[in-house]
Order: sequence, then structure tokens, then C-alpha cells
Amino acid sequence: MADAWEWDPTLYSGSAGYYARGRAAYPPSLAGAFAGELGLDGTGRLLDVGCGPGSLTLLLAGSFAEAVGLDADADMLAEAGRLAAGAGVRNCRWVHRRAEELPAGLGRFRLVTFAQSFHWFDRPRVAAAVHGMLAPGGVCAHVGASTYEEVDPAITELVRAYLGPVRRAGQGTLPDGTAGGEADIFRAAGFRGPRRFDVPGRVVTRTADEVVAGVFSLSSSAPHLFGARRAEFEADLRRLLAPAGTFTVRLREISVRLW
Repeated sequence: MADAWEWDPTLYSGSAGYYARGRAAYPPSLAGAFAGELGLDGTGRLLDVGCGPGSLTLLLAGSFAEAVGLDADADMLAEAGRLAAGAGVRNCRWVHRRAEELPAGLGRFRLVTFAQSFHWFDRPRVAAAVHGMLAPGGVCAHVGASTYEEVDPAITELVRAYLGPVRRAGQGTLPDGTAGGEADIFRAAGFRGPRRFDVPGRVVTRTADEVVAGVFSLSSSAPHLFGARRAEFEADLRRLLAPAGTFTVRLREISVRLW
């Protein structure tokens, strides 16, 4: 990640309402794999850092006495609360804070998760804070997954035609993409590991509406980035998608590294 990039509150501005529709849900087998690997039995607490609309939080909540979802985007948390109510999940608590504010008096946790979120943070600072928040025998999980796959390279070209060739992210850009090297950061924070398990990839079918929602769920094409041309972009995107109608995509495997 470019050193010049700094997080700002507009990173996912306007995306919350599109996220759950545009991203493929994590499969139930992921919850089963977590339970099997960690012996989850409905006790203890979960902290999902950068939880967004609760995609992973809600999936895992049934394996814990309490699940806490933390995110810096209030709209994402409002969507998480709505989805939790709709699903009848009552043991979730939603906390509006940046990850850099941890531990924030939240207590100890049996499992702390980062799912498609760790790269947005001050990673050494957050990893060190989380290390101190684990209950005895607790684990931190870094979840590597893709819940959105582009159905046509022409979508990338259309986004670039509107937003330029360099990847946008909030008020800044990420010409080199997001950062890697998580293993070194976790080890420097005092974690041991990792132990890895995988959940196989799967094929999903997407409608044009879901593909449009998926595009707007991305930080690189969040609605606010298009400004007054948002409706124009969506119309062009729908024209691009119209001939096919539905789209079959293969999502890659989900890899989980336990620390």
C-alpha cells in the first residue's frame, strides 16, 4: 500500500445498502469449519474487526455467547443491525469505532476475526492491541476470501473510464493496491502460528442487479466516487450487463489463518 494513502470516513461511503446484495454470503460450511477447528460450543465472545454489515459476525454469532462487530462506518453498522433483526440474531452488539481505538474497553475474546478488513488498518498497532484482548487460549483469525468476483473485464474498463486508471480508495488512491506481509506483522505483535484451514470455493449465479450492487459495494467504485455521474455510470453498467442477464462465477477458496 502506498505510504501516502490515509484512511478517511468516505472509504465505503454509500456502499452499505449494496453490500449484502452485491457480495456472495459466506457459506455455512465456514461456520462449521471454525467450530470444528476451535471447538466452539456457544460460550465465550467473538470480536469481528471491520465487520461491515456483519457478514461474518452473523454467520459465527451462534457459536458464541456474545458477538461484537466493530466498524468505523455507521451506515454499515446500521445495515448489520437490520440484518441481525431480520435473521432473529439477538446476541450481537455493534460498536462504532475505528480499529485503531482498540482495546476500547471491550474486554477479552475467545476469537477475534479480520475478514477482508485488516489491510485497511494501522496493522502493527491493531495487531498489538488485539493480541492483548485474547482470552486465555484465544485465537485471532485472518480470513482470506473473495465475496465478489467481476463477471466481465469490461466492468473494470467502464469504472476506469469514469474514475481514471488508478484505483480509488476514499479520498486517496492505491496505485500499488493494498499491502501484504501480514505474517510478519502478526509475529511482531506476539502471535504464534499460523495454523491454516480452507473452505472450498464454490460457483454462484448472479443477476444483473446483484452485479451492480457488487460494483457499488467495492471501495474502488463506491457510489460517492462517481459524484453527479453516479446514475449515468449505473445506466452504462446495466447496458453492459443486459445481454447476458445472469452470470455464473466461481469464487476462490476461503483460507483462514489462525494465530
